[in-house]
Amino acid sequence: MKYFFVAAMLAAGAVSMFGQSPPSQGVPEDWDVRTMLRNLQTQAQHLKPILDQVHPENWVAQGAPKEYITQAQNTQAELRYLQQNSDAFLKQPERLPLALDTYFRMQSLDTMLGSLIQGIRKYQNPAVGDLVQGILNENTGNRDRLREYIRQLATEKEQEFQIADREAQRCRGVLNQSTSRKTK
Repeated sequence: MKYFFVAAMLAAGAVSMFGQSPPSQGVPEDWDVRTMLRNLQTQAQHLKPILDQVHPENWVAQGAPKEYITQAQNTQAELRYLQQNSDAFLKQPERLPLALDTYFRMQSLDTMLGSLIQGIRKYQNPAVGDLVQGILNENTGNRDRLREYIRQLATEKEQEFQIADREAQRCRGVLNQSTSRKTK
């Protein structure tokens, strides 16, 4: 049991050592990721006042499906979730789960807005629909950079895990050899 603890400590040391090393050439620096995230947040913040002007409850009188009301509410909620996720991600840009959460929130918001934009154009004001679409289009670059960052970060984390695993296996082998010599 004592030897297993030593092996675990050595493996943990190897992982922390790799966590302190500079990122590989493929993964952007934290400051670069934070800049991308601030741009993403700025674009998301531009959506809020526009979405506040969208009133699908008034569309129903014009023949719009009632589902637009729920969809607008869900879109507002998804925008809040995106902002919360990106705030957390901004504080810890090396965390893959936060990166994925932020990306999936962006994707979800984009999907919801795609349908809502159609309703805005048809039942409220085509110019407002175009404005929302324009903001989505402006955020395409940020979304693409975020997706690439996630891919690079996942690759780096996988490589770190493989190195830590090999080191743990090596330590176990050394400890097993040491135990075998002592028992002889």
